[in-house]
Amino acid sequence: MDTSLHTTDGLKLHLSHHPAGTAAHGVVVLVHGLGEHLGRYTHVIAHLNGWGWHVLAYDQRGHGRSEGGRGQLATDHDLLDDLSHVIDAARTAHRGPLVLLGHSMGGLVVSRFAADTKAPWWRPVDGLVMSSPALDPGMNGAQKLLLALLGPIAPSLAVGNGLKPAWISRNPAVVAAYVADPLVHDRVTPRLVRFIVDGGEWVRARAAAWAVPTLLLYAGSDRCVAPAGSRAFAAAAPQAVVTVQEFPPLFHEIFNEPEQAEVFAALQTGLRRLTVT
Repeated sequence: MDTSLHTTDGLKLHLSHHPAGTAAHGVVVLVHGLGEHLGRYTHVIAHLNGWGWHVLAYDQRGHGRSEGGRGQLATDHDLLDDLSHVIDAARTAHRGPLVLLGHSMGGLVVSRFAADTKAPWWRPVDGLVMSSPALDPGMNGAQKLLLALLGPIAPSLAVGNGLKPAWISRNPAVVAAYVADPLVHDRVTPRLVRFIVDGGEWVRARAAAWAVPTLLLYAGSDRCVAPAGSRAFAAAAPQAVVTVQEFPPLFHEIFNEPEQAEVFAALQTGLRRLTVT
């Protein structure tokens, strides 16, 4: 069922609600990555529903069917504040455990959100799943210099993100569908990039004191984000709190790789460990 809600600054966000049934374990709030939209996660939602989880997915501002300039942020905390409204909607609709599942930039958003317990947008959650999170965007020296120059003078200048579609998956059909998808875009702004860079550093710096039950699944052959970010987080985080699995040969979109069955099995097992059902 499609629905919508309004952000603090008045933008309309597109939501999609997928109930699992009367004996559900809880609800998963699904947060997509940079330049994409919730429609690319129908197979993930189907798996979650099949395992007994309600799902509430949404298009982040500036993405998919949600309002907002493509790749634009008005403030550094827009994506976090938006997520708080979606969580409120999920809590209203469903009882039981609530798990945030974020891919790529979405993985950064959910981890940044859940760990900042003193922030005005913070809401308690029962667990996190990070899929190839953007904890280190892997920027080179020239890109860092450009960000430093453009950030102060043109924070809302939309430019291409420089990511190649072939990097998302080793499955040619997935890449072709991504390229042909009219709701996919490649726009970023210095403010959005700065949010990703600073947010990844913030999360990694707090890994040793991580307190949110977390499942980290990431691609070892990722070229969209640097796997080093996930490895650094995993090495510092307490093993009793964070469960980690790296998939060495996989590209960025681990749920869209030829080995996706292995990834889904890890997700199902991890969700059982994250929450008492």
